[in-house]
Amino acid sequence: MEMRFIETTFVNGERQTEEKRLPFVPDKGEENQLINLYPQMQYQELEGFGGALTDSTGYIFGQMGVEQQEYMLNQYFGEDDMGYRIVRIPIDSCDFSLEHYEALTDPKDTELERLDFTRMKKYIVPLLEEVQKYTKERLQIMLSPWSPPAFMKTNGDRNHGGKLKDAYKELWARYICRYIQEFRDMGYLVNRLSIQNEPKAVQTWDSCIYSGKEEKEFIRDYMWPALVKYGLADVEIFIWDHNKERVFERVLEIIDEGTDPMIAGIAFHWYSGDHFEALQMIQEKFPDKKLILSEACIEYSKYSQDDYLANAQKYAHDMIGNLNHGMSAFYDWNVVLDQQGGPNHVGNYCDAPFLFDVNTKELIERNTAAYIWHFSHFIKSGAKRIGHSRYTDKLEVTAFLNPDQTVTVVILNRTDNCIPAYVRIGDESAFVSIQANSIATGVLLSKRFSINYQHLFLSAASAISFVW
Repeated sequence: MEMRFIETTFVNGERQTEEKRLPFVPDKGEENQLINLYPQMQYQELEGFGGALTDSTGYIFGQMGVEQQEYMLNQYFGEDDMGYRIVRIPIDSCDFSLEHYEALTDPKDTELERLDFTRMKKYIVPLLEEVQKYTKERLQIMLSPWSPPAFMKTNGDRNHGGKLKDAYKELWARYICRYIQEFRDMGYLVNRLSIQNEPKAVQTWDSCIYSGKEEKEFIRDYMWPALVKYGLADVEIFIWDHNKERVFERVLEIIDEGTDPMIAGIAFHWYSGDHFEALQMIQEKFPDKKLILSEACIEYSKYSQDDYLANAQKYAHDMIGNLNHGMSAFYDWNVVLDQQGGPNHVGNYCDAPFLFDVNTKELIERNTAAYIWHFSHFIKSGAKRIGHSRYTDKLEVTAFLNPDQTVTVVILNRTDNCIPAYVRIGDESAFVSIQANSIATGVLLSKRFSINYQHLFLSAASAISFVW
């Protein structure tokens, strides 16, 4: 048995990927420097990885050349590359839109007879059409609103928070259903919905505030009944869709005996820090609920655009922590932006795995794309997270059993020194040394995952994936 070991480093910002073969040998009872894998211990099932198709991404995509478009889409959605199968799309405009737009502006149209989806279809749908060509199965779509139409809100404005007026709750629920229907009528699979993006944040862009009580009542009394009425009860409802620091309290406030059957899971973001323990508590308290990261990006207001390695490592650290505490799906934010990190109608710029310089016409691949690849390419939809133990907190580890019985283990080393480790599975182990500041993937071919265990040797600032 041997391990195919693929390692990526960034030297002066340039990506270098090398591959080698490493042998597995009978375990000699080594006690030190161990990373143990336990396929017999299985946890949540992974649904997949993906990103967001926003108005801005669709606009920038349209500025790219055909070959650049094909290259980027293949990198994201090609089966041999990152393998994205899920996407998140805003309902009406968000901050990553060229301008405000909404499908209804007339308060008198209570029957929704004059809903106009023309603006939504201008940039998002053409990109969605191209994306679908790169996936064998139907792309799975999550819809999320940033704000109801301005006339439905207490502040009369898409921006600056405000709340949904009581008089428009039933109409807003039907509006969302019509949005879902519009995508389905075009042949797309919308299979999940979050109630409100960041319901605790009063933003200078499209936003709306819900307390836990208000979100619960909207789901129970309006949204769920509307989905049932429109024949859309198969659409999964996700609550919160905000940062992790108060997610546990929110879940306790919303889920009770009455709402439990209506709620499929909890969506969360990463902007307030790790809080992985909060996910663990939700998993323990509500084991049937899915946990999905619905948005992550490097905000230029917080982090430097030029911290290429640190930004990529932040992704790997958060992904490993979330996966180890129950995450079943990962949605990155915009799949492509311009060189400035936009367009964004309020200047809230951020990074993306691909940037396109609209002046030089250059497509720029960021380090984060490579780091996400080391997860999304090797951990397949339907994989089950398996048990592991590690000998040092300098290494961050997660491992999955794929549907084809291969095992993927991802290991992150964020130190500046080479760190030795043996990866052990069953009665066999492998020793490997990884370069500083690297992310790697190892592939092990084995007759039965249950009779093999690995040992691993790691180096600085690295992440490793092993596939069995």
